[in-house]
Amino acid sequence: MHTVRNRKKLLERVRKIRGQIEGLERLLEQSEGAGDDVSLILQTVASSRGALNGLMCELIEGHIREHIQDGQEISARDREQAVEDVIEVVKRYLK
Repeated sequence: MHTVRNRKKLLERVRKIRGQIEGLERLLEQSEGAGDDVSLILQTVASSRGALNGLMCELIEGHIREHIQDGQEISARDREQAVEDVIEVVKRYLK
């Protein structure tokens, strides 16, 4: 499975995201509401969101490559289910 094969890389990304979120929490705790504070907070939120989007893309790509593109050894029914899984995740993510 792609998440097992790339576990180390995925965990590194998650830890980086956790660090960004913890940094955001610290900024919010220490903020005095000044313009520079708000700007830095917004930048941190944007970079955290970008990191989460990157993780989501990597997971979706791995799923597509393993179960749809390279899925010759799986049944058509399982391949169809993999397609439906990706579609459902993308729809939920884009809401």
